[in-house]
Amino acid sequence: MLDVFNLVLPFFGLIFLGFFVARVNRQPLEALGWMNTFIIYVALPAMFFQILSKTPVAELTQWSFIVGTTGTTFLVFAAMFAIGFARTRRVDESTIQGLAAAYGNIGYMGPALAVLAFGAPAAVPVALIFCFDNILHFVMAPTLMALSGREQRPAGLVALNVLKRIFLHPFIIATIFGIGAAILGAEPPLALERLIDLLARAAAPCALFAMGATLALRPLKRVPRELYVIVPLKLLLQPLLIYLVLTWIGTFPKVWIFTAMLTAALPTATNVFVIAQQYGVWVERASSSILATTLISIATLTLWLYAMTHGWIG
Repeated sequence: MLDVFNLVLPFFGLIFLGFFVARVNRQPLEALGWMNTFIIYVALPAMFFQILSKTPVAELTQWSFIVGTTGTTFLVFAAMFAIGFARTRRVDESTIQGLAAAYGNIGYMGPALAVLAFGAPAAVPVALIFCFDNILHFVMAPTLMALSGREQRPAGLVALNVLKRIFLHPFIIATIFGIGAAILGAEPPLALERLIDLLARAAAPCALFAMGATLALRPLKRVPRELYVIVPLKLLLQPLLIYLVLTWIGTFPKVWIFTAMLTAALPTATNVFVIAQQYGVWVERASSSILATTLISIATLTLWLYAMTHGWIG
């Protein structure tokens, strides 16, 4: 168990440091603006380009794996959406609740933790999960908000905005360029490669620190009743379901299955708060969901990693 704690605690330690410094220093939330810009537009795209550009092309076309992981994410989203809608009869609130239960922190925590836990072979599956899960969320959120009446623009403009969010997102652009470099066998010049490596190494520490600071600056005001469903769905059921789906639909390397389970067991992404704030619905409760799943995931992630690394899961 000690080796698993040594693996997990540095990640949560970075989140705690961000939380602690933000509480002590008392800077406004807007002070994180340039750090978030660096993370989203520079550091994380560099990491994804670096991972994908060095990946054999055959590993990037595992469509059954992509369908299995993305389909499982959608099932969890749909389950929580149905539960929320049965109670509130509101599409907008149910959409945010569904995202809180299905949308994990695959950008900030996923790649570094997966590679540290399972080695370099985990880089490809985590990149595929990241890319296609994000596409799913980019499509689901504006589409359902349009159905709820929150989107006041014509359907054509909503569809165009969805396509823009998909293809102009820095992570997706980096993924496209990375796959292109892998197909062509292209390598950047040495100086550029070293710059990309420096940026990629900075991605995880900066992202986790910023995540902790963001949690500190968004106080816990409203604890949603749905939290008692969101927490077990996100941290326990989703990784279990993804294991069952992947072992049913195909034969994948153990590292790929474990990586998919690990990314599924991550806490709710901070982007859920951003989406809630964008549409002005379920904002404080989205923040509470992120904080609660992050704290509880210290225990659940540790247990999942112990189970995966000590032969409990075949």
